[in-house]
Amino acid sequence: MANAEPNSLELHGDEEIIEVIDLNDTEDDPDNLADDLEDIDFEEAAADDKGWETDDEMEAQVERDDSELTFSKHTGSVFCVSLDPATNSLAVTGGEDDRAYVWRVSDGHVVLECTGHKDSVTCAAFSHDSSLVASGDMSGLIKVWKVETKEEIWSFEVGDLEWLEWHPCAPVLLAGTDDGNVWMWKIPGGDCKTFQSSACQATSGKVLPDGQDGHQGALTCLACNQDGSLVLTGSVDGCAKLINTATGKVVGVFSSYGGKAKASEEQDDSNSVESVGFCNTLPLAAVAYLDGTLAIYDLSTRVLRHSCQHEAGVVHLQWEESSSLLSTCSLDGALRQWDARSGNMVSEYRGHAAEIYDFTMNREATVAVTSSGDNRAKVFCLQRPDR
Repeated sequence: MANAEPNSLELHGDEEIIEVIDLNDTEDDPDNLADDLEDIDFEEAAADDKGWETDDEMEAQVERDDSELTFSKHTGSVFCVSLDPATNSLAVTGGEDDRAYVWRVSDGHVVLECTGHKDSVTCAAFSHDSSLVASGDMSGLIKVWKVETKEEIWSFEVGDLEWLEWHPCAPVLLAGTDDGNVWMWKIPGGDCKTFQSSACQATSGKVLPDGQDGHQGALTCLACNQDGSLVLTGSVDGCAKLINTATGKVVGVFSSYGGKAKASEEQDDSNSVESVGFCNTLPLAAVAYLDGTLAIYDLSTRVLRHSCQHEAGVVHLQWEESSSLLSTCSLDGALRQWDARSGNMVSEYRGHAAEIYDFTMNREATVAVTSSGDNRAKVFCLQRPDR
């Protein structure tokens, strides 16, 4: 494959199934968000992006840009972004233009262009040691590339792809498909194991730290706590459930009601849960809803602690690893930081001219990389408020 040309960048100041795989039982050893968003009636300002003729017209819609760098190599919406876990110096983004790019966060230089996909790339992630990167498109074509040599070393085609994730400490790749199957491969050998389901969608997947078994439900997202003892799942019916993985029992139910979140068995079919996550430093969990609510719950009492409102639906949330701060991105094109202790917004970052589909942060939570429907990925330097 020919070396990628330098990128264009700007510098600034009806049950669904979810699978959690027990790798200890094997013999040899986050995105369907793009589809979901197609059915959403976005705000009028977001809909106006279809009328943009040039990049200049798109940029003119942005009142302010807080980003340090804009990656503009993609020619379509950018659906996903991940950072390399070894150094946090490389990002991989996948987009509507049927390709993924590996690029340096410091200057936007393209390290690797992942081509050959047949549909929008909605999943892209680095292996545990950052030596490999996997990209998957909506048609089910998965490719793995060696970052150092820029060569494609493996590919496989499954059904309609829902999620893709690397094992946290081995070159093992897992994927879930629309038909409910979960696949696992050793890379680059390609040794394969398939986990059959009851013909329901495998819409999300996660490898637990201790390899415990998972569960089923009408789900859109999930997260596990540090020791793998609890799993928090989100559903299209506006409900999030807290599950003890040792017993499989539901120990808490959180749902939205009247635009406000509360701990309850009531459900709101019009307000789906888009993202969930656990705090590492306090017994707190967060649930993000499509109506723009970020709900922070106390795990000890199962009681709502704070309800934080956004201007539009919340797409993704991520807790900082070593604090009680968390960040969110939403359909209004903003990235926000929140203090879970007080429920107050700490900071807001703007610069995108359309909705943000995904974001990720480095380990120190000093840098965030976002992907957006404006065909851009952006790098933001995050403030470090006093704790």
